[in-house]
Amino acid sequence: MLNKKMQDALNQQIQAELSSSYLYLSMSAYCEAAAFKGFGKWLRIQANEERGHALKLLDYVLSRNGKHELKVIEAPQAEFGTMLQVFEKVLEHEQHVTALVHKLYETAHQEKDFATLTFMQWYVNEQVEEEATAQEIVDKLKMIGDKSSAALYLDKEYGKRAG
Repeated sequence: MLNKKMQDALNQQIQAELSSSYLYLSMSAYCEAAAFKGFGKWLRIQANEERGHALKLLDYVLSRNGKHELKVIEAPQAEFGTMLQVFEKVLEHEQHVTALVHKLYETAHQEKDFATLTFMQWYVNEQVEEEATAQEIVDKLKMIGDKSSAALYLDKEYGKRAG
């Protein structure tokens, strides 16, 4: 059974994951409206993945006889600038989520909740992958600069992401 502190921390992470999903959905729509359908598809898949992370946490809370508490999710911004600015925001956001995951992991350690500690290891590993992928896209967008043909090529390549 989860103690109150751990339950509250997990519920906060559920909110953060759903907020991430909402942000990436907004970014996806922004990219698609700017004729970057591939980046839009990539971000829509990412939005669904973040929702999946939230559901995995919710299922865990329920499996430990915890009480779920779905919190308000604020509306994300709708304008993001260039594709480089979009993905710099993705990277910044993933770094923020990593800090939240580490804080949750630390809370599980302090509470001696070894089941949650083990469960959270997947999220720690996932965040390493999430940051690396976002960094790769940022690096490639920086590399191409203002070359529209190269941006369209990257858009097409990242649009191949399977969801």
